[in-house]
Amino acid sequence: MKRKIIIGIVVLFALLWVGGAFKFPSSGSGPEAIVQEHGGSVPVKGMVNMIDLGAKSCVPCKMMAPIMEKVEKDYRGKAAIIFIDVWKDQRPAQRFGIRAIPTQIFFDKEGKEVYRHEGFMSEAAIVSQLKKMGVS
Repeated sequence: MKRKIIIGIVVLFALLWVGGAFKFPSSGSGPEAIVQEHGGSVPVKGMVNMIDLGAKSCVPCKMMAPIMEKVEKDYRGKAAIIFIDVWKDQRPAQRFGIRAIPTQIFFDKEGKEVYRHEGFMSEAAIVSQLKKMGVS
């Protein structure tokens, strides 16, 4: 009996986890739309944008925090580097179909998504992607 209860709980958690992992994007995507949901606008129009969707309390997100701060400082005025905590507001995660955190989405100067990465992303990988997009 005890074993059935434990198996039932494990199955329930698995179903909840899988059900929450699949979200469908709604209309109006792009860096401008997602930042406006948080009460602001794109930091600099006509620039490459990197949006990091994560949570301040997830382990890989915590590991990326100093990297994001450094990249934001190094590329200030050249690219918009944005962090959004999706545990505080799940709308951006739903809008962009986030399946895991952290997820980094890179947008070109016109606001078109050009690259997406799930999981921890090193500084070298971020810088490499920004360079591929013409940011020096």
